[in-house]
Amino acid sequence: MTGKAIKVKIFPWSEWLIINSGGVVFDVGDYAITKTDQGLEAVYVNNISQNDVFDEGENEAKVVRKATHEDLKKIQEFKEKTLEAEVFCKEKIKKYNLPMKLIDTHFSFDGGRITFSFVADGRVDFRDLVKDLTRHFQKSIRLQQVGMRDEARREGGLGPCGRGLCCVGHLQKLGNVTTELARDQQIAHRGSDRLSGICGRLMCCLAYEEDYYKEMARKFPPLESEIKLKKGKGKVISWNILKETYKIKSEDGTVIERSINKNK
Repeated sequence: MTGKAIKVKIFPWSEWLIINSGGVVFDVGDYAITKTDQGLEAVYVNNISQNDVFDEGENEAKVVRKATHEDLKKIQEFKEKTLEAEVFCKEKIKKYNLPMKLIDTHFSFDGGRITFSFVADGRVDFRDLVKDLTRHFQKSIRLQQVGMRDEARREGGLGPCGRGLCCVGHLQKLGNVTTELARDQQIAHRGSDRLSGICGRLMCCLAYEEDYYKEMARKFPPLESEIKLKKGKGKVISWNILKETYKIKSEDGTVIERSINKNK
């Protein structure tokens, strides 16, 4: 079915999805009632593409309709029930002394399921918790463990750069950011505190220029390799990718800086 591509998210902590509007006309800020594998969900429309899309592919959600006035009332009612559900769940987490932190609660639009999302350092045996929640709410209960980055995406805030968090704004998927990226960019020596975001994990922006650094690294002589000098030999001891220079330590201890663009 032809329609505009709209940007939505099913859960407050989940990644943004690009789905087909199904021919329904939306404005930014509207809610769309969608059908997912789990049932009906109300999703917030964050952005609308100016281009038509023709292939729905394997999207996790299909648009059923634009939220009506009655739908919006129902969405608000579920939001009001969320606090009560969170309080009850936290009491039970404390009762069973479970090593987990509840970060959000979500009622499905059809009212048949409640999803509790949490963060934890490892696996948590929450079988007794699920039994209590099911007995109390008389609904299908889902407990979903999410990462620190997902928690930051939900909470929002400002990054060390002073701008809004990338995971809240333009990042549709959270990539795998490793210390190797920091080493490639020659900033690993700054320490994890300066390289981490408010989520406590390495900043997502470390991945933005990784392709550039890898491409540039191929233009440098390998570290520790020997270089022939006018007098004797030297060893490559460091690179400066941004300056496009590298340093050589000669046999007599002299340090020479050369440009990769000018062999002198």
